[in-house]
Amino acid sequence: MNKSDSGSNPEYVNARVRARRAKLYDDEDYRKLVRMGTGEIARYMEESEYETEMNALGARYSGVDLIEYALNRNLAKHFEDILDWSGGQLYDQLAAYLRKFDAWNLKTILRGVYAGSKREEIEADLIQAGEFDDEFLGQLLEVQDIEAIVEACSGTIFGPGLDEALDQYLELDILVPLENAVDRAFYEHLLDEVGTVNDVDSPAALYLEFLQAEIDFRNVRNALRLSRSGADIDPAEYFIEGGRLFDADELTQLVTNTDELVARIRDSTYGDDLSAALNELEGAESLIGFENALDAALTEYADQFSNSFPISITPVLAYIITKERETDNIRAIARGKEAGLSEEEIEAELVTI
Repeated sequence: MNKSDSGSNPEYVNARVRARRAKLYDDEDYRKLVRMGTGEIARYMEESEYETEMNALGARYSGVDLIEYALNRNLAKHFEDILDWSGGQLYDQLAAYLRKFDAWNLKTILRGVYAGSKREEIEADLIQAGEFDDEFLGQLLEVQDIEAIVEACSGTIFGPGLDEALDQYLELDILVPLENAVDRAFYEHLLDEVGTVNDVDSPAALYLEFLQAEIDFRNVRNALRLSRSGADIDPAEYFIEGGRLFDADELTQLVTNTDELVARIRDSTYGDDLSAALNELEGAESLIGFENALDAALTEYADQFSNSFPISITPVLAYIITKERETDNIRAIARGKEAGLSEEEIEAELVTI
């Protein structure tokens, strides 16, 4: 029987997810890791949730490479488990949402090829939790040309958007048009699959509301990056439709004044749930700090949402986002140590709540 033909089972999946979430690293774990060297970080991971991956990969890799591969394999395993537990509409929704890792992998390969990185360096950052299989990802990794990557993606959901954005990439020689085409295709297809929702109290409505919040925060991030890049690009051109908080013109105006932007978010439907994260947004002194605070805000919103609607997809989505944050934080610590950054510099890269 096809998984999507069986009954939806959020109560069961959420119970399993709660058990997994209890094993996630907390702020105290991160404080310990920041004070360690890469070898000590690896040993710490061996004694936690990452034991299986660290032992399986320890003979092939060491140092930061071992940490990177173990993080990505562990992340993929957890999300595969969630799909294995799920049935019916819940399975369909989660399978579609996890295509975000197809988008992640595609953007990672584009960035690596653009920067002239070695295949092994690009591969270390891939997270095989979406629909792209090993064979297709291998084909993309073999290609050392942006135009050829775009052509190879012609049969995927990202193909039409990438093809349309290619001319602007060639004209400007920046990846923004291609990266945005990937994000836009992911969210457009996600919203298409949700379709029209008439019952505001239904699981589909909760799912849609969460996706709208994610789109809003993605739009803020993209607009801020463009406005501070110095490139002669109108942020409105890269606006992703489907959010609730901004339209393209309004966001273009707000990104030039971050105080007004934060005030707009604080006065919005998200404001009551994001007080701590918005305080961090107000105090952010750099783009990295602002983006990390945005990530913290989305994580906090997901948690508030899942607490309000425990028998729905939202606790699973909140876990997915929080697990991603854990992976990103451990990676940032390991890379920071390898690069010789100070503890303060590494801590500034972390997303915590």
